[in-house]
Amino acid sequence: MDKQSEDLKQYRRKSKVYDGMVRSPNRSLMRATGMQDADFDRPLVGVVTTWAENTPCNMHLRDFGDLLEKELKTHGTWPVQFGAPTVSDGVAMGTPGMRYSLPSRDVIADTMETEMGGHNCDAFLAVGGCDKNMPGSLIAMANADIPAIFVYGGTISPGRLDDRDINLVSVFEAVGHWNHGDMSKEEVHDIEVNACPGPGGCGGMYTANTMASAIECLGMSLPGSANHPANSPEKVADVKRAAKAVVNLLKRDIKPSDILCREAFLDAITLVQALGGSTNSTLHLLAIAHAAKVKLTLDDFNTIQKRVPHLADLKPSGHYLFEDLYHVGGVQAVMKLLYDHGLMHGDRMTCTGKTFAENMAEVTPLKADQKIIMPFDHPKRADGPLMILHGNLAPEGAVAKVSGVKARRHTGPAKVFNNEQDAVDAVLADRVVPGDVVVVRYVGPKGGPGMPEMLALSSMLVGKGQGESVALLTDGRFSGGSYGFVVGHIAPEAQDGGPIAYLQDGDMVTIDQDTREITMAVSDEELARRKATTQLPPLYSRGVLGKYAHIVSSASKGVVTDFYNTEETGK
Repeated sequence: MDKQSEDLKQYRRKSKVYDGMVRSPNRSLMRATGMQDADFDRPLVGVVTTWAENTPCNMHLRDFGDLLEKELKTHGTWPVQFGAPTVSDGVAMGTPGMRYSLPSRDVIADTMETEMGGHNCDAFLAVGGCDKNMPGSLIAMANADIPAIFVYGGTISPGRLDDRDINLVSVFEAVGHWNHGDMSKEEVHDIEVNACPGPGGCGGMYTANTMASAIECLGMSLPGSANHPANSPEKVADVKRAAKAVVNLLKRDIKPSDILCREAFLDAITLVQALGGSTNSTLHLLAIAHAAKVKLTLDDFNTIQKRVPHLADLKPSGHYLFEDLYHVGGVQAVMKLLYDHGLMHGDRMTCTGKTFAENMAEVTPLKADQKIIMPFDHPKRADGPLMILHGNLAPEGAVAKVSGVKARRHTGPAKVFNNEQDAVDAVLADRVVPGDVVVVRYVGPKGGPGMPEMLALSSMLVGKGQGESVALLTDGRFSGGSYGFVVGHIAPEAQDGGPIAYLQDGDMVTIDQDTREITMAVSDEELARRKATTQLPPLYSRGVLGKYAHIVSSASKGVVTDFYNTEETGK
């Protein structure tokens, strides 16, 4: 054994799973994989990639897993690579496959935790590149609680057409323009062909890039790694740095429980508000906090929303893509800006083995002439764009993303649909008119099941010029690419007998940014009468979706599948 490996010998798990004669069968099996006598004393480091060929978000991740294995061996460890499943939201969007997207987060978390625990790994590196495999990795890390680092696969570069940047959301919106008569079928096809030029997560401040930013802010990925494009030399360097960094965590016995404190989550919410991130961040940060036994609620999002300005002019509601932010300093420079304004906590540990403040001391500020991040005295919006609404339509809360929305209040008649396709058909047939409140229900965590996203529907409304004149409400979710007057995560959901189940066509609904209100003009007495005469549909009962529907929690609790374990440390 080389000296470096000998130095790491003490960091093998206390179980010493390969020690002694009684472990000869274990060792015999591992010898078949290439281990030799000296290797049994090396720390066992699990490498999990969510590699898949069906999506640009994940198609390059296997190469990163192979690179991590190679690098980890040079640092004296014995790496073992595993795979985990993944579902691409972009590929599944608007199809029955979308119901599997959010459940896949917990399947991924359970898979990773099982792989790490079942093989007695000493440390853990996860490589992900899509909306659900990223929070899934963090949930697994919190539950396994061994030294761990997340490696983001990187953002996709923008597509180019007619000397302008385009991306996946451009395609969805093009369909709306075509339906409205503003674009030909050939023009839509040209956008489709050119929107996604290579590997990486969807290129705006959508869910993948939102979670990459949040995970870096939490301290679970290396500084600068959130913003490096998938096909850049810097992304390859991120992978190599992660291998060295996880060995440092192993030597110092720094675990996720030492990093994932309440202050880290509050800082992540602060960053998401400043960047104008995805509504999905509420579900994922609540779920990660639950796994980490950290007290976090929807109220924390509103508290921070009131004091953090929206600074980033990023798509979907802004002008720039995530790669543009990388060129002017990146996410870490935005964190430094927020930290320097007293909005983040410096005295907390990160995966570098340094505190957040120590990391920030090494960050170069944003370029002086950049136009992507607005100054504090002239923000895009004085408060954050993600807000939690309450009222008799959503007693447990609902999530609105109001970036780019000028209207402060909307009151209009409900047009109620029990599935997304019926709502899409109504929009395409021009049965939805300005002033309407489109409501899609029975698509929540249990009702979907799986809480599908509705990027197609929201994008069609924007493409038809109704992004602000028509409000869109649901107990399901919206993509990080959605914008306009949209409100999701209405809880309790219709399938759980929430008030949204008893809303009828023509009922007047009000959404108000200033009062954080989401109400329907239906009296308690009338609501009780409707409830008594409404029969809710049975829960889905087959396969993974059936299991999910029977155990999943409310959106207001993060849509977790182990909420029966409510132990919280309040750390």
